[in-house]
Amino acid sequence: MTGFPNSLKSWRKARRLSQLDLALEADVSGRHVSFLETGRAQPSREMVMRLGEALQMPLEARNHMLTQAGFAARYGGRDWSDTEMNPIRRAVERMLTCHMPFPGIAVDRLWTIRQANEAARALFGMFGVGVGDSLLALMTSDVLPPVIENWPEVAHHAAARLRVESMAQGGVPELDQAAAALAQVGGHTGGDAGPVIPTIFNAGDTRLSLFATIAQFGTPDDITLDDLKIELYYPMDDDTAAALEALGQA
Repeated sequence: MTGFPNSLKSWRKARRLSQLDLALEADVSGRHVSFLETGRAQPSREMVMRLGEALQMPLEARNHMLTQAGFAARYGGRDWSDTEMNPIRRAVERMLTCHMPFPGIAVDRLWTIRQANEAARALFGMFGVGVGDSLLALMTSDVLPPVIENWPEVAHHAAARLRVESMAQGGVPELDQAAAALAQVGGHTGGDAGPVIPTIFNAGDTRLSLFATIAQFGTPDDITLDDLKIELYYPMDDDTAAALEALGQA
């Protein structure tokens, strides 16, 4: 059971819970949580699963804690191309297709594009990025600053989002490194803003002001799906809507 007590303590602290808080969430005694963290008590498989749920741990982290406690991993991690993933891929494809002529993508936890509609392929294709590529590399490259009008604001909010995502997953070095790089971007004023911070692309004759919504699967039982996010972009103004609709008809 090497490592389980430390993992439990680390995740509890990451969620900013006291031992009593966790005990209440997991419906166990505070004393038992204390004994688990010191190694004086050994958890059952059911207890590890209950603690993982109470701590809202990612499925991959729950697998890791199970193996640390001496049990087999519970959750699979199917490849995105597996036959069993056909219904999921079709559902994502439908969402992205129905979102046309606006861009839409599906990304994993490292922001690698798994699926994209035609509008997203055209948008990110301008930067040499397509399905299978990571947006982290694009965000931390020299490509975006010259073509995003409000790059300081976009970089600031992207860094904040990356830090939150990393924290939720117990720390992801790739996300932390990208967040640190984006946090170095100067010029963010923090002044008055609208209801959302759009990303304003301005490349030659193309000017697009877009904001995004994010969706996730509600009941994932697979690591791949637990990591997947669907990001749909919407026009911030009428000119952007008209430009995207014109591109979709071209």
